[in-house]
Amino acid sequence: MLKLSQILIMAKTPVPGKCKTRLCPPCTYEQAATLAEVALRDTVDVVSATPALRRVLVFDGPAPRWLPRDYTVIPQRGMGLGERLAAAFEDAGGPSLLVGMDTPHLSQRLLRRAATILSRSATDAVLGPSIDGGYWAVGLRVPDPRVFLGVPMSDAATGAAQWERLRELGLRTKLLPALRDVDLFEDALAAAKSAPGTRFAAALRALEEGERASA
Repeated sequence: MLKLSQILIMAKTPVPGKCKTRLCPPCTYEQAATLAEVALRDTVDVVSATPALRRVLVFDGPAPRWLPRDYTVIPQRGMGLGERLAAAFEDAGGPSLLVGMDTPHLSQRLLRRAATILSRSATDAVLGPSIDGGYWAVGLRVPDPRVFLGVPMSDAATGAAQWERLRELGLRTKLLPALRDVDLFEDALAAAKSAPGTRFAAALRALEEGERASA
């Protein structure tokens, strides 16, 4: 069975008022932070179930107590997201696929597909676009900070700009299937519907049931 050399998860401590604030309203800051935490846990579940030689949490904050023991934790470093992405690949070293914490509906099938594509000698990089214009995954056979530095992050043109940078550097890049990031509440509903067995879906159902009970 083909194994990815490394799967990296880029994440941060879910602090109320500082994460997933675009879910508010209808969520409170505390509810948004809860959804962010279960989304991260769902991502860890999928990564843990996917064959890999090494699993790494690139984290902004203290490592979660529930994190499986076979994970390596690397602190995020750098001023902006581009610098932090570059540092994550540099610190991890070697061929790596990086995902975020915004896709609790991520599947093993997608990660295995990424592993297959990234392992091919004719592939230098993979990019998984997000429907909102960003991207949910990026993989490199060889770390290179030029891939990320100067690329505009966190806007509707990020995915396109990242694709162009990879091509400008002469990297043979393959696209992965597009996914929908959880940014807005409608995104959360869609993610829960597509993956009803996740912690995220259960937390969202509990939130909605609580709202109906208090109405």
